[in-house]
Amino acid sequence: MTAADGAAGDYVPPVVEISATKGWVSLQMRELWTYRELLYFLTWREVKVRYKQTVIGAAWALIQPLFTMLIFTLFFGRLAKMPSDGIPYAVFSLSGLVIWTFFANGVTAAANGLVANAGLVSKVYFPRLTIPISGFCCGVPDFCLSFVMLLVVMLINHVLPGVRLLWMPGFVLMALAAGLGVGMWLAALNVEYRDVRYVLPFLMQFWMYASPIAYPSSLLHYPWQRTVYALNPMVGVVEGFRWCLLGKGPAPGPMLIASAVTSILMLLSGAFYFRRMERTFADVV
Repeated sequence: MTAADGAAGDYVPPVVEISATKGWVSLQMRELWTYRELLYFLTWREVKVRYKQTVIGAAWALIQPLFTMLIFTLFFGRLAKMPSDGIPYAVFSLSGLVIWTFFANGVTAAANGLVANAGLVSKVYFPRLTIPISGFCCGVPDFCLSFVMLLVVMLINHVLPGVRLLWMPGFVLMALAAGLGVGMWLAALNVEYRDVRYVLPFLMQFWMYASPIAYPSSLLHYPWQRTVYALNPMVGVVEGFRWCLLGKGPAPGPMLIASAVTSILMLLSGAFYFRRMERTFADVV
């Protein structure tokens, strides 16, 4: 036996032990950034599949908020005489519906993403956070289309946006943060409890009427009432979105702060809960 053979015989390969994590874990954002191309392709796939084999295609992104606006204008604006803070009611309601539709569709897509991609989740490793994030991000093209429609309706009603429009991306990010946080909570729960898919439509409908979309938050006469009401994160989002787009009234102020804090808490808690439950997804889904 040569010296080389002896050295080779003494070689011991390294041992790598893989074990499940316990308790609360880190979000591992660096790993998510490493898989950014996968996130892009998952988002692009969702965008293409959403309107595949539909007759009118992406026009559905316009029909949903437009027809809801017509119903609100008829029943709340004409029959119930709901106040709209000096803004034509059609513009008032549509401005709330555009950002709400982006939020609601994103929450629904994120909540159902893991179950819809069960085959992928159970066979291949990748950061599972990419699924709810891609489900929410695929609604961005729909939001852009409906926003253009909103601008057209504003021009028809002689309502022009001003310099406050520069604040709009911040309110869109608030809606994304709140919606993604809720979506991650529901996505993790949906893997364990399939009742979530039945509760989700009712939750979204209730949440819409609990937000100032068909009515203004100015109906609450005391500042502390509005601040407590703004613990619903979509209150600050909708009011801020109207403020920067329509240029009416003062800035939301305390309402915006309360909604922003709630949105951040929802995002962080949803992300940590999702990561904690992630280790069981492949076995349960």
